[in-house]
Amino acid sequence: MSNLAIKAGRKLFERNLEQYQPADPMYETYVDKKGRQRRRRRETPPGLSKRDAKILKSVQKRAHYLDKGFSLCGLRFGWTFIIGIIPGAGDIADATLNYVLVVRKAKQAEIPGWLLRQMLLNNAVSAAVGFIPFAGDIVLAMFKANSRNAALLEEFLRIRGEEFLKAERERVQDPQTVKPGAGRAPDEHVPGKQERTASGFGGGWFRRGSKGSKKDKDKAPAAGPSVSAPSPDRGRFVEDVPPMNEGSKHV
Repeated sequence: MSNLAIKAGRKLFERNLEQYQPADPMYETYVDKKGRQRRRRRETPPGLSKRDAKILKSVQKRAHYLDKGFSLCGLRFGWTFIIGIIPGAGDIADATLNYVLVVRKAKQAEIPGWLLRQMLLNNAVSAAVGFIPFAGDIVLAMFKANSRNAALLEEFLRIRGEEFLKAERERVQDPQTVKPGAGRAPDEHVPGKQERTASGFGGGWFRRGSKGSKKDKDKAPAAGPSVSAPSPDRGRFVEDVPPMNEGSKHV
């Protein structure tokens, strides 16, 4: 078989596998100006606190190396597949790693109970399939529970960030479930969020205008009583005392 036919068959196999695999939790593909596919790091959803952004990046990185760290014949697999080859002990180790490195880390973002149960269900399916000899490991490599859980966390935090950037009266999600602004420090500023100060939003324009312009200050008269200039016919050391009234001469 020619090399051209082998490459064509491999490309077809890769396209078929992509239909059953979740997206890479850490990287996304794009087409550059020359029409070639490139890979870049996923952007963090806007409106998240530093804590949530850090948790999401950590979960995405761990899920990537657990599920998609390696590639062979179009099949991307990670450490869960390699460890799962060990009968029995490997499957238990996989289930433990999936929970400790991904699910437990995601819980630090204060996710709701239904989302946590969905993540645990993905791990349970992964653990159950992993006990099937060899064929279970192949299905496990395509199912990728960690990548699915990372995608769930990213989508939930995306909604949380969008709700936080909105005004309170414009929010449509339940704040008790989504918790907009969760994990935000008291003095932390989230890009894109307009903060309200004591004098309103921003307040710089009105505060500057209240002081008056420089020209107005120059035109304003000086405060205090005016002092008349000394008369030229008086002596140098004689005070310029106002003249006395006629009635005050006879005391």
